[in-house]
Amino acid sequence: MPFWFLYEALPVLLRQQNMPLERIGLLPLVAIAMTFKFLWAPLIDRYSVARWGHYRFWIITFQLAVVGLTVICSSFSLESQLPLVLLTLGLMGVCCASQDIATDALALRLLAPSERGTGNAVQGAGGSLGKMIGGGGMLILLSRLGWQPSLWMLAIMLLVALLPVVLHREPPRQDINRAATITLRSYFQIFAQSCQQPGMGPWLLLLTLYAAAQNLSATMFRPLLVDQGLNVDDIGSLLGVGGTTMTLVGALVTGSVISRWGRQRSLLIATALAFIGVLLYFLPTFGFTQMPVLYAIVGTIFLALGMIATNSFTIMMDKSRPEMAGTDFTVQTSFISLGGIVAAVSSGILAQAIGYRGVFTFSALLLLLCALLITKIRILAPAHPSGTFEPN
Repeated sequence: MPFWFLYEALPVLLRQQNMPLERIGLLPLVAIAMTFKFLWAPLIDRYSVARWGHYRFWIITFQLAVVGLTVICSSFSLESQLPLVLLTLGLMGVCCASQDIATDALALRLLAPSERGTGNAVQGAGGSLGKMIGGGGMLILLSRLGWQPSLWMLAIMLLVALLPVVLHREPPRQDINRAATITLRSYFQIFAQSCQQPGMGPWLLLLTLYAAAQNLSATMFRPLLVDQGLNVDDIGSLLGVGGTTMTLVGALVTGSVISRWGRQRSLLIATALAFIGVLLYFLPTFGFTQMPVLYAIVGTIFLALGMIATNSFTIMMDKSRPEMAGTDFTVQTSFISLGGIVAAVSSGILAQAIGYRGVFTFSALLLLLCALLITKIRILAPAHPSGTFEPN
């Protein structure tokens, strides 16, 4: 929820204050920890308080930290204390990134390879709900309650979201030597082994291109809506509710068909749909801003994004070693974040230089390159089929 608040709500609020596009494009730098979280992922894989549950301990700890930072952020003024707001959001990004490592590792260890499609569909549904609340929901709350009450509401929701984790009893890890320590040499070997797995190089390139294509167009679509005269409530309903609902649908559809279609074919279909969705982004630039048209655009692209995300996360689990679940999965997500941040930061500069249509054209070309890569590389079957355990 805090992550999507940064990406969905803040650009709209700042554009309403006439902040230039190139500065809005720099906002994703606040979440730079999502790109570099792999640097401390081996520490989360290795160290913890065992009696609390290895990954459960980290999830609870970082969630409570995010709650505290959200309350602190609510005391700052967006108009006069923007640097403090961004600094606090940056610290929240570090905590969210660290929690993400533990959450993904726990999910990977609990799911057998045959369950990963469905499991990631469930994850996608949960992510869509968080996006709906943190993005569209926060926009609506901000327009009606103001800055401080809205962030207090967000903090309360984050506490409620902790309840399932508090009630969960994580099975003890049997694959870790708690007496061993991570040396500088073994630290770098962990990353080398992760990147040297079969087919990992082309796969990491594909993940980077996907993120770049999506963020390049999505970051500028929001200011485009503001420039076309849409108000905060309209944008919140369109992106946070309508778009997120379609992301959820895309995730659930993919979870139900990925076993029948196969990972590679399913991913190629989702990429083709995303390409069509990006082309539809052109319509508002020609004056087609009627709400049914905008909902059709957002529905198409967000449906495709839900499908791509579920496919990608399933394959990412396939390529992760259970004993280093947090590290292997996080290395892959870091490439997604890297591509997304570089594209988002560049989007404002590109929009100033070549306009919204130029940005959308570049995004469409990146998706065509993704489709070409999928046809050229082989999406491998699960590389680690036996490294899971069943919960007690």
